[in-house]
Amino acid sequence: MRIRWWWPMLAWCVAQAAWADEAALMLNQRKIVTLRATLKGQSPQERVDAARQAVDAAVATAGADRVELQALPGEPPTVRLLVNGTAVFHLVPEDLGGAQAASLLGVAAQDAERRLRQALAEAREARDPRAWAVGLGVTLVTTAAAAGALWGLAALRRRVLRRLFLWLSHDGAPATRPWWQVSGEHAIALLRGLAGLASWGVALVVLDLWASFVLRQFAVTRVWGERAGNWLLSLLLDLLQASAAAVPGLVTAALIFLVARAVLRVVHAVLERVQRGELSLAGLDADTARPTSRLAGLVIWLFALAMAYPYLPGASSEAFKGVTVLAGLMVSLGASGVVGQLMAGLSLMYSRALRVGEYVRIGEMEGTVTSLGMFATKLHTGLGEEVSLPNAVVFGQSIRNFSRLVQDDGQYVLHTAVTIGYTTPWRQVHAMLLEAARRTPGVLEAPAPYVVQTALSDFYVEYRLCAQGSRAVPQRRAEAMSQLHGHIQDVFNENGVQIMSPHYLGDPPEAQVVPAGPWFTPSAGPMPPRR
Repeated sequence: MRIRWWWPMLAWCVAQAAWADEAALMLNQRKIVTLRATLKGQSPQERVDAARQAVDAAVATAGADRVELQALPGEPPTVRLLVNGTAVFHLVPEDLGGAQAASLLGVAAQDAERRLRQALAEAREARDPRAWAVGLGVTLVTTAAAAGALWGLAALRRRVLRRLFLWLSHDGAPATRPWWQVSGEHAIALLRGLAGLASWGVALVVLDLWASFVLRQFAVTRVWGERAGNWLLSLLLDLLQASAAAVPGLVTAALIFLVARAVLRVVHAVLERVQRGELSLAGLDADTARPTSRLAGLVIWLFALAMAYPYLPGASSEAFKGVTVLAGLMVSLGASGVVGQLMAGLSLMYSRALRVGEYVRIGEMEGTVTSLGMFATKLHTGLGEEVSLPNAVVFGQSIRNFSRLVQDDGQYVLHTAVTIGYTTPWRQVHAMLLEAARRTPGVLEAPAPYVVQTALSDFYVEYRLCAQGSRAVPQRRAEAMSQLHGHIQDVFNENGVQIMSPHYLGDPPEAQVVPAGPWFTPSAGPMPPRR
């Protein structure tokens, strides 16, 4: 156990020792050489300090700098760099990583000589006021040119957008105008976004070129200018290389999606024929063909995405995998309710409990089914309302269908209940209810309305009138039920029969009916015509 605890500490110490055994000689923010060997009792850092002092002393002298490279005889092979006759540092194979790097010693020494010569020249330039004045003048001229270019770019963008707006807002009838002028607002928004993206890209290039050029004018910041220019160039090259490398994968993924689309079109065509009744398949009918088509599309596209995923650019990278896992986790945590609604909608469709156009009652809601979707069912109540019920709510409640058992798809059931005392003959009650149904427009004569006695209570008899209405009549079921209730009241009042609903407490001295005569007052508006 102690050995396991000591291993990380030992590894850290070795890494620190390896890092401490090398030092870099820097001059004017440029790395001249990296020293790793210990020579004549001097560590790499001590060698770098001595070399920096020698360089500072050489730069302090007047005149041009003279950099020389000398190969010293002996073992190991050694190369010495001199500035103005003063030795700056010695380079040995151990500085390059070991004795096996002796063959590369000459090349490394020449590179160090070139970098040292450039750094010395920049160091002297940094002390020259004339060079600073020239750099400042060039910077002012370049800054003015860059500002003018950016202003011209903004003006060009505004002018182009103005001309496009005038072209897309051409007057004339939509039928005689091309599609890009009919949808002018969307086209203008798209072009404005593309123009903004392009202008920002050009502005970024201009600013990068300006910064790179300005930083190169001063010896102190010349290294930053070189890095700025190389950054944009390397970024563009990497982007082009990545785009070229992604083309074969994108082509393969596009072919997979095209094949999936072709298969999906064939499946949709077959299921559309099943929905129209032109084709018969085992287990499928007109009610289940539409949800089956949606399920088939979902399965086909998911399979195509799984097949094309390895060919997408960056699919094998760890970042892409991490983002994919995170997105899948977020969807799985947040879509539990959505999946429940989807499964409930599919259950309703495949159970054939509802159809579009049927008149149903779901819980306390009653209306015509106008939409049976994957996530919600919509009803028109007939009172100027549209009710959207989540499929999970619909699936968990009892459904009363007033259109399923009628003889024609264009019909629906009308039924209502009244309670009448035992003193009224039941045959008379049947006749009055049927007369009220006959007076109501939209109530079909065939099949004929009928009355059933659903309960013999302690104080009254419960009668239920059942009839069928036609949707060909321009009225909603709610209006038909309202008119049916009105005619029931009229018929019972005409015959002096008291309706005992909703509660019966005792016989009043006189029957609670509306006497014959005018059944409206002029202040209430015109009386509706008698049916």
